[in-house]
Amino acid sequence: MPLLNKTRARSTTPTDPRPHPSGRTAGRTAARTALTAFFAVDGFLFAAWVVRIPDVRAQVAASHSALGLALLCISAGAVATMAPIGRLCVRYGSRRVTVASLALLSLAVPLPAHTHSVAALGAVLLLFGAGYGAANVAMNSAAVDLVAQLRRPVMPSFHAGYSLGGLLGAAVGGLLAGRITTAWALALAGALGLAVTAAAGWALLRAPSAAPAAPTRTAPAAAPAAAPRGARLLVVLLGLTALFTAYGEGALADWATLHLTDDVHASAGLAAAGYAAFAFAMTTGRVGGTWLTVRLGQTRVMLFGGLAAGAGMLLAAFAPSVWVALGGFVLVGLGLANVFPLAIAQAGALGGPRGVATASTLGYAGMLIGPPVIGFLADATSLPFALTTVAGSAVLSGLLALVVRRRA
Repeated sequence: MPLLNKTRARSTTPTDPRPHPSGRTAGRTAARTALTAFFAVDGFLFAAWVVRIPDVRAQVAASHSALGLALLCISAGAVATMAPIGRLCVRYGSRRVTVASLALLSLAVPLPAHTHSVAALGAVLLLFGAGYGAANVAMNSAAVDLVAQLRRPVMPSFHAGYSLGGLLGAAVGGLLAGRITTAWALALAGALGLAVTAAAGWALLRAPSAAPAAPTRTAPAAAPAAAPRGARLLVVLLGLTALFTAYGEGALADWATLHLTDDVHASAGLAAAGYAAFAFAMTTGRVGGTWLTVRLGQTRVMLFGGLAAGAGMLLAAFAPSVWVALGGFVLVGLGLANVFPLAIAQAGALGGPRGVATASTLGYAGMLIGPPVIGFLADATSLPFALTTVAGSAVLSGLLALVVRRRA
């Protein structure tokens, strides 16, 4: 009995190294809040740059084609960076790379305002794209780890932070347009990015990381050797799911307003509301994404989301009135909202940071090819017909989620 009493006393002393459950919960909450702040500032910085593109174009006296080549440097920098960043996340940890990537992006945001030639603009946009691509891989990798800790499908909530940050960045940028110079606007955005990075980075790095998962007793002995090959195929399929989703996002960003003005004959004010309705619907869908995923499961959310987006895009493409078209865009936003984040989350669960990098690279490629493909098809046929490819890609993204579920 004395020995038993001593053992009990020792197990309850304050020197017990095991963290208290409430401490773990608080740490995870702090990490989730900090990571959401990183997603939000990423969206804010990108939107702050986007609303200033016309000013920068006039500053460097670029033609449309020259500006297009300069903007392509963002994509080139992002795609070139994503795979190496996946390896850096494995080596140094996703959270550290997240902090470093957002710091780089914040420092790169003000640079376009100080360029005076298309070549110089392209050079700084390469750096901007590198920071943006690195941040997206690192943040999503850190989010995948945190989702595993929380054991809840909260990935859509992080992407909701990105969408909210983008809406806020566009709104603030619009309010500041004409009031302060581009240089000051982007400098203030960069300063805000550094401030958030410092505060959120401190909280994120202090929060406890995920412990290595213990092997389950039900796992067959041959599973570790057989898993990598099958996992790589599933990661590629999930990357294609992200690609088809991002194809629609990229296409609507560039062509929704033009479709409303040219084909549906909307006024300039209502046409401007087209993409805003899509973006707001996507944000709303992501805010409720965790709740929906818990109740329906990831595969059903992705499948039904893809089908709903496909129906919404067909409705918007051949709408007889402006309001029907806007309703179609809302349905597309709600449908696509959670497909991309859930695909990235599953790729990370299967392949770690490298899985996130692979799926993100494929997804980003979809955002790149969407606008030009729509443009070529619109010239060859018509814009409404070209937009039906968005409906097709949305349906494919949902069906691929079902394929992944069955192969897994």
